[in-house]
Amino acid sequence: MIERKNMGRASLLLLLLLALGSFFATYNMVTMIIHNRSVSWRKWVTKNSDGRLTSDPIIEMPHNLKRPNNAKMLFHVALTATDAPYSKWQCRIMYYWYKKKKDLPGSEMGKFTRILHSGSPDNLMEEIPTFVVDPLPAGLDRGYVVLNRPWAFVQWLEKATIEEEYILMAEPDHIFIKPLPNLAHGGYPAGFPFFYIKPADNEKIIRKFYPKENGPVTNVDPIGNSPVIIKKELLEKIAPTWMNVSLRMKEDPETDKTFGWVLEMYAYAVASAVHGVQHILRKDFMLQPPWDLETGKRFIIHFTYGCDYNLKGELTYGKIGEWRFDKRSYLRGPPPRNLSLPPPGVPESVEMTGAQIPSLRNGKINNIGQGLADYFGYGGNQV
Repeated sequence: MIERKNMGRASLLLLLLLALGSFFATYNMVTMIIHNRSVSWRKWVTKNSDGRLTSDPIIEMPHNLKRPNNAKMLFHVALTATDAPYSKWQCRIMYYWYKKKKDLPGSEMGKFTRILHSGSPDNLMEEIPTFVVDPLPAGLDRGYVVLNRPWAFVQWLEKATIEEEYILMAEPDHIFIKPLPNLAHGGYPAGFPFFYIKPADNEKIIRKFYPKENGPVTNVDPIGNSPVIIKKELLEKIAPTWMNVSLRMKEDPETDKTFGWVLEMYAYAVASAVHGVQHILRKDFMLQPPWDLETGKRFIIHFTYGCDYNLKGELTYGKIGEWRFDKRSYLRGPPPRNLSLPPPGVPESVEMTGAQIPSLRNGKINNIGQGLADYFGYGGNQV
């Protein structure tokens, strides 16, 4: 009898110990999960209707990354440009739509600067806020004019007075279609993931500029420098490295051949990784017709690709269409007055590109060329 009681007490004690052990094991596991989620918080956030990042419904965003209600975090809009007519007409369109969207609800756009890397003023100085910087020494860009971009940013950041804490690096062929909020969060810049920037697929080349001791190649984000919203103090650290990596990549025959026209984009991604900076990847940052078919909730149109369609609205990419819009067709000046609107049946993104380039008159969209003529005020002003 006594033996049975002792066995019963021992069993009860064993059960209590097991329960207590299970509790501590569960507690430690939950604590570890929560900690790991907090550390890599950008993988656990979603987007709400106004395009901002919100916390996972279970795991909250770290407190130091939250912003007070209604607190605006303005960013300076900056783009690099040349004094060529091709660059000028795109800058004028870009600045036009910046002004249209800047003061709308949801916008956190601050001031605007066209960083002109031609070395001397041009005829747009009074129309567009412009900061003149020097180009690279003759021959150093080897015919790849985009190499002037990082050097232009280095000079601007060093010499200009920039009031905003954040900077949006943009390009002349960007059109704002929605008011743009600040998508960055503290030390985490926001960038757009380009489908053709593939660091992991080019690890052999990436390792020339980002050695193994720096970390895994996945630290190199699939981005370029634009569009990117980033803290000014971070860009001040990255920009000189970005310039040096760009020049080194251009000097390396294998890298130059492999990366081609996107070499400077890879250089920015590598330079960011060198400084331990990784970006929040925002697919809603931008769309690129004709590949992106709908505008959805995106903020910027990037009209870098030619759009070729037959009159049925079918894409004829690789073949000049019966209707086409390609910015490279207008190297000497803006599109003409008689350029027609896209045919019925083209994707919404292509329609929107045609609609945002002109101005509006009496609530109706004029043809692209006429809209440009209205905006530029000619015949007329030269660009």
